[in-house]
Amino acid sequence: MTAYALTDSWTMTRRELAHWARQPVQGLVNLVFPVMLLLMFGYLIGGGRGLQGSYIDYLVPGMLALTMAFGLEGTLIAVTQDLNKGVIDRFRSMPMANGAVLVGRSVADMLQSALSLFVLMGVGYALGWRAAGSPGGFLGAVGLLLLFRFAMLWIGIYLALVAGKPEMVQAVQILVWPIGFLSNAIALPESMPGWLGTVVEWNPMSRTATAVRDLFGGTGMDGVGPAIVWPLVLLAVFFPLAVRRFGRLSR
Repeated sequence: MTAYALTDSWTMTRRELAHWARQPVQGLVNLVFPVMLLLMFGYLIGGGRGLQGSYIDYLVPGMLALTMAFGLEGTLIAVTQDLNKGVIDRFRSMPMANGAVLVGRSVADMLQSALSLFVLMGVGYALGWRAAGSPGGFLGAVGLLLLFRFAMLWIGIYLALVAGKPEMVQAVQILVWPIGFLSNAIALPESMPGWLGTVVEWNPMSRTATAVRDLFGGTGMDGVGPAIVWPLVLLAVFFPLAVRRFGRLSR
């Protein structure tokens, strides 16, 4: 990406951050929702059937991965609203790099996602969870979580552009729920029926959750490779699709 495109993308990022300052409710909801899920699964529904050790130590990394798949609707609605209100047409009349609006929106989303991670880690710490691995392992786990979020974000952006209207984004967001809950985020695949456990183990989120547990717990790096490869493959497919779709819709 050229310096020109980077400057345009940063301008669009500042635009999105200014929107947050004027309308902070959505940001607060995105911060509170994963905390509510963590408390619900940890105290109301939790149990960790078949798990050896503390369920909180298993649950918190899984919830961190789950959080990276949820809360996409704010970004998706903003993209479709810009298209439908003619905002993109006005931007295109300016000397601006193609796709800078999408990149700026994705950067703003990633900043909020990083904040959500650390808020949820803080709540997990209060519940008794501890990251027992090395500082490098801790940073690696955070990096994997944000990489997974970035891939999910561009899948969502592409689907939102296909849907085309803000009111259709809710239907797109519903597609995230099977990815989130058909994973090992909150339960062991071994505790599930055989066929379901196989599906869960192949879920990209499960790969991320497993690698993050290993890095936070300092138990090895065997699962890191798949946790890197899966998001990169998804990005290689959906990033160009989203940028191409955006270019066609905004002409």
